[in-house]
Amino acid sequence: MGIGHFIWYPASIKQADDEQFPQFLEFLQQQQVELPNWLQNTPDCPWNSHDDFYKNINSPKMLTLRQLLKDTIPFQVQFIIKRLEQALPEMMAVLPSKEKRTYVRQQFDRVAQTPMGIYALIDYVNFKGKGTSEKERYQGEGWGLLQVLENMSGDSDNAITEFVLAADYVLKRRIKNAPKDESHWLVGWRNRLKTYTY
Repeated sequence: MGIGHFIWYPASIKQADDEQFPQFLEFLQQQQVELPNWLQNTPDCPWNSHDDFYKNINSPKMLTLRQLLKDTIPFQVQFIIKRLEQALPEMMAVLPSKEKRTYVRQQFDRVAQTPMGIYALIDYVNFKGKGTSEKERYQGEGWGLLQVLENMSGDSDNAITEFVLAADYVLKRRIKNAPKDESHWLVGWRNRLKTYTY
């Protein structure tokens, strides 16, 4: 949902990826944004499938949802930035050693200092999560920002290229470890990673 493609699951479906849309709705309420009545107490997506979603594309709920998303674009940007600000301390908190914390912080700073770095960091957190949740693992291995930073080589002059290569590696590893075939997503994921080097 929205410019950040915030994930919102129906009650019957709980996936490994971090669900951001309910968090975004809470953020809007904290900013004193009035939500449509039906969204005020709706933690779960009311549409149970892709088909159900599109069958209801012009329903009153869908129309009010689209209007809300259109009206709150600046808040969506704020929410995305806030997620990145929270990511670094959360990543530091789950790393087991000072050496690992130092390394991840160095890679974060290297990427952030490149022309497209802040965009890449913000987008990746929004796209594949922080990598701090145990739910975001297949066979014990994650695919979030933390895992990308951990897998950067740290030895070149081009931090953003390292970041993209590490992201590609952890996403391919996710596909390899996934309980069902996710390979059809790889082309789209790689196209998104390419935007970090423009």
